[in-house]
Amino acid sequence: MKIAVDAMGGDNAPGEMVRGAVAALAQRELEILLVGLPEEIEKELAPFRNTVGERIKIVPAADVIGMNESPGRALRQKKQASVVIAARLVKEGKAEAFVSAGNTGATMGAALFQLGRIKGIKRPAIASPLPTTRGMSLLLDAGANADATPLYLSQFAQMGAIYSEVVLGVHNPKIGLLNIGSEPEKGNELSREAYALLDKLPLNFVGNVEGREITAGAVDIVVCDGFVGNIVLKMIEGLAMAFTIRLKEELKLGLRNRLGAALALPAFHKFKGSLDYQEYGGAPLLGVNGVCIIGHGSSNARAIENAIGAAVMAIKKDIVAKIVENIRKPEGG
Repeated sequence: MKIAVDAMGGDNAPGEMVRGAVAALAQRELEILLVGLPEEIEKELAPFRNTVGERIKIVPAADVIGMNESPGRALRQKKQASVVIAARLVKEGKAEAFVSAGNTGATMGAALFQLGRIKGIKRPAIASPLPTTRGMSLLLDAGANADATPLYLSQFAQMGAIYSEVVLGVHNPKIGLLNIGSEPEKGNELSREAYALLDKLPLNFVGNVEGREITAGAVDIVVCDGFVGNIVLKMIEGLAMAFTIRLKEELKLGLRNRLGAALALPAFHKFKGSLDYQEYGGAPLLGVNGVCIIGHGSSNARAIENAIGAAVMAIKKDIVAKIVENIRKPEGG
């Protein structure tokens, strides 16, 4: 199994990308193709060469797309950028998936231009894992489509259900439409029309869910447009970070608190890990004709290792074929 990794994508590239790739090899039978500027990658890879041997290969790229560049302009001007070549390796059958923690828009654009959409899918969606009190839920769309139609949302729900069942092993996953109230008539026009479509599909659609129900784990899949989804995702990340910082500060106040903190340390670390996006690795871009995993921009080696793991699981479960087989095609589409 070959996985292409955009070694230049992300705030901590290429060092953390290389270390994450090395860690992934220790757990799995893989070959990893690190795509990017050869000299920079080789410098980071040199200490591990005796360990990884030929299981990691460097694929040269002439350009790098920065985190703050305009995705459309960058993809037009940098046709030999690392993320483009990583996607092209999948298209050409030289890799079975690609992983990038770089510019999200550029990663999505590279996947669309190189791999294309699955027939019948109108728009791909980022399926981001979210920690909840009951485990994990999926949020679709987490930022691929700022604007959406009822049909897009219905397809997001279907793809999320397929991924949740096939890859995550959730039987008959519960699906909720993010809204400002539970009643079917609540929300804007998009929400009401999407509700009507979802209610007719052969899915375990339980109706509208409000924001407070997301982290409570009321549903396995939360459906919304990418504009709202991205705000929700970053709000939850920010709250988890703020809570962790504040808790640390409180535990340092006074001897009694410090003693209590020492006793509670294992539970605290476990709790912190459950909220840490690094443990979930990356989010699949569902709807493109190949496996693409999008990592967080600040991914460390652990996150990259887990993103590669997510790619491996998607390949093993043949998620693209499962979506092709099970997606309900729109009329006339």
